[in-house]
Amino acid sequence: MVLTLVVMASVARADVAYPSQSIYQLEAVLTNQSGAQHGLDVFAGQPVLVTMFYGSCPAACPLLVDTLRAVERAAPPAQRLRVLMISIDPQHDTPQNLQELAGSRHIDLSRWMLARTDAATVRRIAAVLNVQYRQLPDGNFNHSSVITLLSPTGEIVARSTVLAKADSVLLEALSGIP
Repeated sequence: MVLTLVVMASVARADVAYPSQSIYQLEAVLTNQSGAQHGLDVFAGQPVLVTMFYGSCPAACPLLVDTLRAVERAAPPAQRLRVLMISIDPQHDTPQNLQELAGSRHIDLSRWMLARTDAATVRRIAAVLNVQYRQLPDGNFNHSSVITLLSPTGEIVARSTVLAKADSVLLEALSGIP
């Protein structure tokens, strides 16, 4: 992890100073469901739940959305929690497909963002977030389901692999963020 962050520092954005352990130091261009481009630090200044998914996932990814909603509902009301979902399937998860997914899942895009990036950046982000994935011959993906809580400055505060309910580890860590 430390080695990864040291490598990330070599591609840090020169215009913003983040703490040395911030994943926002990773240079990444994300394209959201509306086609707008942002950095990984799109929600800097607020706590963020970030996960990786793919839009055509039949099982784990819909459960990830439900789990993120459960955490959001259970979070302290004063928190301005944001959610960032980054696709591991940039070939198929176009902005239009992400927009359709957001609509079909009734995702509140005022607080959530579905995003894609190039395959090399997906690999770098997955490594930092400790998400493992591989594409199967049928086009689906085998992937870990990790939800990471970031501080307002992009430092990893907590991780969870609990699905279907709000993990108390995430909620406790969230309550400690000013």
